Amino acid sequence: MGQLEGKTAVVTGGTSGIGLATAQRFAAEGAYVFITGRRQEALAAAVEQIGANVTGVRSDVSNLADLDRLYAAVADQGRRIDVLFANAGGGSFASLEETTEQHFDTTFGSNVKGTLFTVQKALPLLNDGASVILTGSTASTKGGEAFGTYAASKASIRSFGRTWANELKGRAIRVNTVVPGPIDTPGITGLAADAEQAGELKSYLAGQVPLGRMGDPAEAASAVLFLASDQSSFVTGTELYVDGGINQL
Repeated sequence: MGQLEGKTAVVTGGTSGIGLATAQRFAAEGAYVFITGRRQEALAAAVEQIGANVTGVRSDVSNLADLDRLYAAVADQGRRIDVLFANAGGGSFASLEETTEQHFDTTFGSNVKGTLFTVQKALPLLNDGASVILTGSTASTKGGEAFGTYAASKASIRSFGRTWANELKGRAIRVNTVVPGPIDTPGITGLAADAEQAGELKSYLAGQVPLGRMGDPAEAASAVLFLASDQSSFVTGTELYVDGGINQL
């Protein structure tokens, strides 16, 4: 039996990177998985890649009507949620001088508003004793140039995780935050203007990591699985760093 045998999991932002790797791992461990993505083509490809025991729901987490559709799809199958991985989000570079209202609204809309209402709207379907996992970032404490808005949005996630762990303890719902460092995902590549700059960015990031390389999405997925499973039954309100030591050493 897998670590999530017979359980139902929801993974937002499940079409690539850490989200897709986690959805694949959850399904391999016996869970039925609902994944979301904003683009239908990418969503269909992810569902095909995961294979069995998966439903894809096109959804933008910053759109509350889309979240309602997601949870209606779960309920329509007569399911309740044992694991919620609120992973959808993203960011882009912009210095203080360059930051626009649209940049702020887009970043906070997906990372903060989206995470808040992803969890809030799941509450009626969450089983007592469920595991909720949020996606943070090492950027929230690093102060990297031109990444301030993104970093601030991820600092909000750190706060949400601690508050919600306290608020939901009466239902034995555990809330934890996985904190990835430089992971080799399409999101990292998308920060660069072209392939050459993407290569330079990845080389720079790898050089900052004490382990000397970027992480793989599957390595982050293993950490999320730990927080989702009974292996972490006495863990709540914490942050689990998967960063190759970049924020620790």
